[in-house]
Amino acid sequence: MPNMLETIKQVAVEAVKASNPVAIIFGKVTQESPLKINIEQRLTLDAEHLILSSLVQDFSVDVTLDHSTDATSGGTGESSFSSHSHTVAGKKTMVFHFGLKVGETVMLLQIQGGQKFLILDRVR
Repeated sequence: MPNMLETIKQVAVEAVKASNPVAIIFGKVTQESPLKINIEQRLTLDAEHLILSSLVQDFSVDVTLDHSTDATSGGTGESSFSSHSHTVAGKKTMVFHFGLKVGETVMLLQIQGGQKFLILDRVR
C-alpha cells in the first residue's frame, strides 16, 4: 500500500495531466501578413492568438566585426581590378530574414487554456 506522500504525488501528476498545460501541435502557414496558421485542417489561428519565437520572424542584431577579406583579383586585366582585399570593421547591423512563408509547416505549443499558441520553429 503506497504511503501518503506517494499518493499525493500521484494525484498531483494526474491533475497536471488532466489540465493539459501544454500541447504540441503542427500547423501550416496559410497567409504571411497578417499571419494565419491552419491547424488540424479545421481551425485557422490569426496573429492575436500567436506568439512568435525569434526563429520564425525577421529580426536585426548589432554585431562587431574585425575582418579582412582574402586578396582577390578581377578578370578584366584593368588596374582597378588588381589584387586587393577589404577590411570590414566596427559595429554593423545584420538582418536575419526568418519570417514565415505560405506553405511552411510550423511546430506550436498550445498554452494552457488554448487561447494562445507559441510558434517554436518551422519543421523541415
